[in-house]
Amino acid sequence: HKLQDHYLIQEFTLEGFPAVQNLGKVLFLVHLLAYLASIMGNTLIITITWTDHRLQTPMYFFLRSFSFFECCFVTTVIPKLLAIFLSGRQSISFVACFTQAFVFLFLGTTVFFLMAVLSLDRYLAICKPLYYSTIMNPRMCFLLVTACLSLGFVLMVVPIIMLSQSSFCGSHVIPHFFCDFGPLIHLSCSDTRSTEMLAFILALFILLTSLIITIIAYSNIVVTVVRLPSVKERHKAFSTCSSHLIVLSLMYGSCVFIYVKPKQTNRLDSNREAALVNTVVTPLLKPVIYTLRDKQVHQALRDALSRVRLQK
Repeated sequence: HKLQDHYLIQEFTLEGFPAVQNLGKVLFLVHLLAYLASIMGNTLIITITWTDHRLQTPMYFFLRSFSFFECCFVTTVIPKLLAIFLSGRQSISFVACFTQAFVFLFLGTTVFFLMAVLSLDRYLAICKPLYYSTIMNPRMCFLLVTACLSLGFVLMVVPIIMLSQSSFCGSHVIPHFFCDFGPLIHLSCSDTRSTEMLAFILALFILLTSLIITIIAYSNIVVTVVRLPSVKERHKAFSTCSSHLIVLSLMYGSCVFIYVKPKQTNRLDSNREAALVNTVVTPLLKPVIYTLRDKQVHQALRDALSRVRLQK
């Protein structure tokens, strides 16, 4: 009953970016356009890979899933950020805050595991082409995406529940534009050392697991591709992997900076800028990278535009 009261009366305030509050309307417009472009870009990838028969392969099934989770991921954070730019600060209830933190971390974790699955998919397609269609059948593809979601859920639910059981006293102002793990730990007046250590271990496990899988997969891919007799075949194999590697480096850069440190309260101000890159810039660039660098998606887009012109 006491915990219920704790939920009912508790409310946080998202500080946003007080240093640039006078640019609120301009920043609102910039981030609204970035958000819409990200949603449209990912929706375009989902539509193209769904409707074009040439893209009905495991790789594009994973890419379609990735784009869908990406849309959900940015929608968890950006609408609240837009409201902050318009009004300066935004209040958020205790339950809504922890729900946002959980969904953000759960989807972020799912996307990382999905990137590792995409690496495995490329490894099988290039290094084990004879077994590829047998291993990567529709059932296996579905199971792998479900496994990514389940892992994301299980790994993130424990630290969020642990943190939500903490006491919050003193300032209720979150020095961030959304309810992230570090700023919430910063506001807790309980002993959060065990929660911080668990969060650090989980962040390390998630990033290292996906990174090790990717490094092993791509090391094998490089060895296989170098041995290919034709220059054209080598170029084709590398071009299908390059967009995936660019997206991976963008994701790891900001996430390692934010989450892989034992003390979550360090560098909160710089975390705000890094999180902005992670939630606005990277999701905007991902569809651009995939549509411009992936030859098959590029061709499918051109064909779709040609059909639209012919119908007119």
